[in-house]
Amino acid sequence: MSHDFDTQKAQTFANYAELSDANDLPDTADVDYFFLPAEDDADWRALADALSRDGYDCEFVEDDGAPYLVATLSDQAISAASIWMGEEVATRVALSHGFTPDGWGFEA
Repeated sequence: MSHDFDTQKAQTFANYAELSDANDLPDTADVDYFFLPAEDDADWRALADALSRDGYDCEFVEDDGAPYLVATLSDQAISAASIWMGEEVATRVALSHGFTPDGWGFEA
């Protein structure tokens, strides 16, 4: 599966800039990364196990029939670069398990 990490990184930095321009952001927060199955045989448990070994807390969510996986890094420094670092690691793992990234977020 081919993935454009340069575009994903640019989007993350642009989204962060827009968010920080409009809000006072916390210094630290739990950052959630969202992943959707890209293949019919995508294995949720295998992805959650792999991400857990890298320090992510994982939760399977089935919202109105649209399932996704949330991978959370707790107490992260909030900056575009730090969010991207966690996103890139999780995305590489997710892609190898048949999932595609679907953004990130955190609660202030």
